[in-house]
Formats: sequence, C-alpha cells, structure tokens
Amino acid sequence: MHRVQRAIIMAAGIGKRMQPVTLDTPKPLVKVHGVRMIDTVIQGLRGNGITEIIVVVGYLKEKFRVLEQEYPGIKLIENPYYDSCNNISSLYAAREYIEDAMILDGDQMIYNPGILSPEFERSGYNCIWTEEETKEWLLTVKEGIVTDCSRTGGRRGWQLFSISRWTKEDGRRLRRHLEIEFEEKKNIQIYWDDVALFCYPEEYCLGIRRMERGDLMEIDDLAELAGIDESYRNYLGGH
Repeated sequence: MHRVQRAIIMAAGIGKRMQPVTLDTPKPLVKVHGVRMIDTVIQGLRGNGITEIIVVVGYLKEKFRVLEQEYPGIKLIENPYYDSCNNISSLYAAREYIEDAMILDGDQMIYNPGILSPEFERSGYNCIWTEEETKEWLLTVKEGIVTDCSRTGGRRGWQLFSISRWTKEDGRRLRRHLEIEFEEKKNIQIYWDDVALFCYPEEYCLGIRRMERGDLMEIDDLAELAGIDESYRNYLGGH
C-alpha cells in the first residue's frame, strides 16, 4: 500500500458561474450554511493525518492568507496564469509536490472525511458508480484498472470526482508530462486531468476509490448554491 504524504488543493479559479457571490470572495471561501467550502476539505485532510497542504491560489489570492494563520502546515503557491490558462496551469505551478500526493479541488463540500484516507493501492480517482445518464466524465474499469474515459459522460460507469492520489513514481511521471504539455506544446487550455487520462494514458495504470453519493458535494453554479443554502436566493433575482 502507498500512503499520501501531502495534499494539493486547487483554488485559483475565478468561479464565474457563481458570480456575483464570487466577485469579492473566491469560490473555495464561499460559505455554505456558515462553513467555507475549503474548510471541509482542509479539516478532512487533517483528520486523516495529512498536514502538509499546498493551496494553489490565483484569483483574489490575498483572501487566502487567513488559512496560513488558521491552519499550521498550509503553504500557499501562486498560479500566475490562472486568468489565461485552464487548470493545468495550477498543477504545473505545484508540480514539485505531486509525488505521494492527493490532488483535490477546494470548491467542494466534504461530508464524509473517510473518502480522504491517505492509504491507497494505486494512483487514481475517487469515483461514484452511476447507473443513470450523466454528462460528467465517466470511467470504464475492468478488473480494478481504468481502461477508458468519456469526457461526454454516459451511463453505467464510474463518475470521476476531483479527488485523486498519485504514487511517487506516477507523480514524477505526471510532473514530466505536465512540463511537456505546458512548456513545450503550449497546451494551456486543457484540464490537468487530461494529461494522464488522454495525453499519455498508456503510461499510467490507474485505479479508482469508490465513494457513495452524499460523501461530498460539488457546487457548480449559483443556482445550485442557492438550492442548498437559502441565504443566497436573493442573488437569483427572485426566481
């Protein structure tokens, strides 16, 4: 078994789909029922013994300084490309920390901290099995190994979520591939997940970690936020 030594939290994005709430508050710091989304992530990691936590910031970066005071072990890294590149730029900015690491988004609510356990058998993503049609990325898994990924979704597959673990070897490999794509190929408008799943799938042997619905919640836009927390309904213009 491998063990996560550190975590990289992606928190540099602008959060356009949650404006105007995110005009003065970065999305990971938006409160849901009084709790900042990123707090559920950090506390879940710390509860699992993961205290070396790198937060990649960009948009309204100064707002994250409070985390350094509140949580010993937090390190902020700036992504200077956040407003012109996709999130490949955030992992590129934190590429020296990828070995033995968990990579996850800061704009989600973690309700079951057990899904952030540091022990893992092989590199890969947390997933939820779905029978129903979904537009989210969907993995095909055979004998515990990811064999295919659909960007356009589908049904009867493993829906990928933004929590992943990477061994030392795969982390080193991922760093090299990030540098090739970002520096040499100037492939700056892709998700970092594209690197292992689509750019170099033959060089990785990924697995999955099963979760259940309700273990976490991804809040994508203002309507979803208002549906969960009524205090935001006034931002919807009365609809």
